[in-house]
Amino acid sequence: MLRSLTILLLSLCAIPSYALRIYTEEWPPISYQTNGVADGMAVEVVREIQTRLNDKTPIEVVPWARGYEELLNKPGTLLFTVGRSEAREKLMTLLGPIAISETVLLARKGEAAKLQAMGDEIKRLGVGAYRGSIFADAAQAAGFKQLDLAPTPQIAAQKLLAGRYPLWSEGSIAVTSILKDIQQPIDAVEQVRVLESLNIYLAFSRGTPGEEIRRWHSALVAIKKEGTFARIYKKWLPRSTVPNEVELIGLPPR
Repeated sequence: MLRSLTILLLSLCAIPSYALRIYTEEWPPISYQTNGVADGMAVEVVREIQTRLNDKTPIEVVPWARGYEELLNKPGTLLFTVGRSEAREKLMTLLGPIAISETVLLARKGEAAKLQAMGDEIKRLGVGAYRGSIFADAAQAAGFKQLDLAPTPQIAAQKLLAGRYPLWSEGSIAVTSILKDIQQPIDAVEQVRVLESLNIYLAFSRGTPGEEIRRWHSALVAIKKEGTFARIYKKWLPRSTVPNEVELIGLPPR
């Protein structure tokens, strides 16, 4: 009887997943592409889950605005990584966390102390962020009114360094890679303040079958429990705390 149960469980694991469309963005080291192939910490985690679900769906690296539009409007869409917010919890199902990042305000080298001394007057200044990001939302929620929205994090960083605005809102875990992408040293910027600590997730669109979301949930639980997730995380983010818990929040799977 035990042998029969084992065979049944193995056969269930071999059933191909529902045909999701899977998108991510250029946000190294979490996700990016090299020669047209997706790579990064979260990409490696997603591929590990796909292997366990017998899912061979390609991961497409697209502009954030396009991926987010698909997530909001097309059932069967998975976008990663997505920052958690109260508004987003009403629009999608979030699985994770996949990483923990702080949303930080950055200034050009040598300017942080002057900006910190302004106190709340700093909120009169312009802030750059990339369009549709949780980092733009965090700056707005903190009371900053003058937002300059760029199509990519790299362009937002370039505009800061070119003096287009004095502040840049971004996720701490991505800053080094973004600066490297635009051939700037890490000390080209200084941290002014932390706006929030942010968990980031895999996000499933409204209307994605609940059974499929639960399969992804079970696979994430498994790779965190056995240590595979921690190994991947520390490979890419060696100085960061591994988020070992698993939660499914937002729209309940149906």
